[in-house]
Amino acid sequence: MLYHLFTYLDSTYNLSGAGLFEFITFRAAMSLITSLIIGIAFGRRIIEWLQLKQVGEIVRDLGLQGQIEKKGTPTMGGIIILSAILIPNLLFADLTSVYTHMMLIVTVWLGTIGFIDDYIKTYKKNKEGLAGRFKIIGQVGVGIILGSIMMWHPDIVIKEMGEDGVWTALRSTETTIPFLKGNTFDYAWLISWLFEDLTLVWIVFIPMVILIVTAVSNGANLTDGLDGLATGTSAIIGITLAILAYVSSNTQIAEYLGIMYIPGSEELVVFIAAFVGACVAFLWYNAYPAQVFMGDTGSLALGGIIAAFAIAIRKELLIPVLCGIFLIENLSVVMQVSYFKFTKKKYGEGRRIFLMSPLHHHYQKQNIHESKITARFWIVGILLAVITIVTLKVR
Repeated sequence: MLYHLFTYLDSTYNLSGAGLFEFITFRAAMSLITSLIIGIAFGRRIIEWLQLKQVGEIVRDLGLQGQIEKKGTPTMGGIIILSAILIPNLLFADLTSVYTHMMLIVTVWLGTIGFIDDYIKTYKKNKEGLAGRFKIIGQVGVGIILGSIMMWHPDIVIKEMGEDGVWTALRSTETTIPFLKGNTFDYAWLISWLFEDLTLVWIVFIPMVILIVTAVSNGANLTDGLDGLATGTSAIIGITLAILAYVSSNTQIAEYLGIMYIPGSEELVVFIAAFVGACVAFLWYNAYPAQVFMGDTGSLALGGIIAAFAIAIRKELLIPVLCGIFLIENLSVVMQVSYFKFTKKKYGEGRRIFLMSPLHHHYQKQNIHESKITARFWIVGILLAVITIVTLKVR
């Protein structure tokens, strides 16, 4: 809103200083600062309100170190994160941008699903929460919306420079392949041997979007098991995505690095700045020992935002590296369950690869202090973020 107000004042009355709102760097900085202020200043009041409403964590005794002490800690703290993301974007983002619309839809949609799940757990005292099939239906729904926007919205284009040095706008389903020279891949190739009409590429593109959104949001949900783990790693991922979005929206940098130029994607920098600020602000209360947990309200939204953002800037194939911690946590559960079922069928008793899954619980079972486990995961996250950024220069 402030962006549109000051843009109007600048163009109509030539108001001194109003032109600052035309600069992405200024609006991104304001978005970051505002999200930090909202998260830290109002976070305490939200925590006190949650305590008043007795919205406490329901803990199952799994024999983990320090687990019982967490009983009663306020959950649904994702409300803090969502507020610190949405308010700065409503103030500083271009609300006419399709990229802004897309990210706001994903944030509100998945945040609502998570909120319903947390509500059932805390107010209805049902430990199972929202049935898994309804979560999946919600994730599929937002995946269909996101994929449809990417496929058919007229403002979603990439620009390529021709031999004459002129940038040409193209509607395309191309994405970036990391670590390879000439690093683009068109989803249309997957159907080219079946259909001559390549407009049917949505048959593979939309299911791919659904898969990515579902996998990353569930990965973030599984990672949210230690104080500060999901929030800290998400902040690191957010900073990396901010850099990728900024370079993708600048013609000179995109040309120099040999990457896709995506016009309009600069608005995503404003959004992700608020995302990073919200994660850092939440860490103020979520770092060990946690005063509040984000619950599914926060974790599903964080994962969905990361997935949608990567798809928007056409870097979704970097997700296995960028979100390596989410991937590891997901794989540890899949491996544990699969191996347990296999050995039970073959030997009559189930055997385990890990002491417990997800992976962070395995380390807890080894009596490693959870603050040390979180720190180790953060280090891994920083290394993965650096590797992801380095791929920009690989041609």
